[in-house]
Amino acid sequence: MSTMKTSIPMTMKALVTQENKTASLRDIPVPSIDDDELLIQNVAVAQNPTDWQYIDRVTNVDTIVGCDFSGYVVKIGKDVTSISVGDKVAGFTQGGNYTDRGAYAEYSKASADLVWKIPDGTVTWEDAATMGCAFWTAIQGLFHPMRLGLVEIPHKVEREQWIFVYGGSSSVGMFAIQLAHLAGYQVVTTTSPKNFDLCKSLGADAIFDYKDPEVSSKIKAVTKDTLHHVFDTICTLQTQTLAMKTFAPGPGKLIVIQPPQPDAQILREDVQIDHVLIYTALGRDFVLFGKFYPAAPEDRVHMVQFLKKVPALVEKGLVKPNPVKLWEGGLASINDGLRYMKEGKNSGEKIVYRI
Repeated sequence: MSTMKTSIPMTMKALVTQENKTASLRDIPVPSIDDDELLIQNVAVAQNPTDWQYIDRVTNVDTIVGCDFSGYVVKIGKDVTSISVGDKVAGFTQGGNYTDRGAYAEYSKASADLVWKIPDGTVTWEDAATMGCAFWTAIQGLFHPMRLGLVEIPHKVEREQWIFVYGGSSSVGMFAIQLAHLAGYQVVTTTSPKNFDLCKSLGADAIFDYKDPEVSSKIKAVTKDTLHHVFDTICTLQTQTLAMKTFAPGPGKLIVIQPPQPDAQILREDVQIDHVLIYTALGRDFVLFGKFYPAAPEDRVHMVQFLKKVPALVEKGLVKPNPVKLWEGGLASINDGLRYMKEGKNSGEKIVYRI
């Protein structure tokens, strides 16, 4: 069991982006915090595709990699009243974008209202670390009024309504199935046959092999051609095209976690495609691939209010963390784990490291 350190050092180990599209472990200063922030001693950190993509494709040199963390609060800003030193928390940050803010380090920092407290005796550090980037993306994609705008838990939809989650065994997909199910929706999903049981255990009502050439017509049949909400967690031209073919007549909405594909959009002009980019929930300006994204206060407010619900969801066992694949070796082994994911070997599990 990890213990909280009694003193905060001046420097820490962190995985930092290099000019040659790699990341290396370096000693850098422990970050200072603002009045509304926390300093967290990381115990476990989880891996997402965005981590290797930020190193390989974005390459903001000298920035700390990693988004998902869980750990002990070791310092609080003077305006923080909701959280105390010693509390166990988990959260999400925009790795690969800041020199003093990222998860793949011995310490990370976060706004006090953008973490959730881990209830004692519930989930492990590793479990809690899985509930960051992907969990937040599922929350925003499903419930934000400007995304799918589904009925938000603890409320439930009053009549039978279907939602299609493409990629049910992806990290985002696993959380989306659970959250939509909790809100009373009927969930149809696609995955490979080896993950059928996993998706069923999370609350999926109908599951199909994504490689089945008849999959779109089967989804139309099981939903009785009533589908108006689709969440694509894979987001290629192929997946968005298939998603478009499952919609019922009339207006619909497709939420994607990668940029929308124009060739998919032309199939159904009455279906709106909207891109979820979860960094907007952090409430900060940022630049990605040369595009400026201004701070989105409404996205931050929505996430803050939802995160207040998470401890109770965890305590009651209503939301299960992603299945954990613990990767031995801590910070020094993260490059190996990123390579494994980049090669497409990761499925139905969340790679997590102990710090």
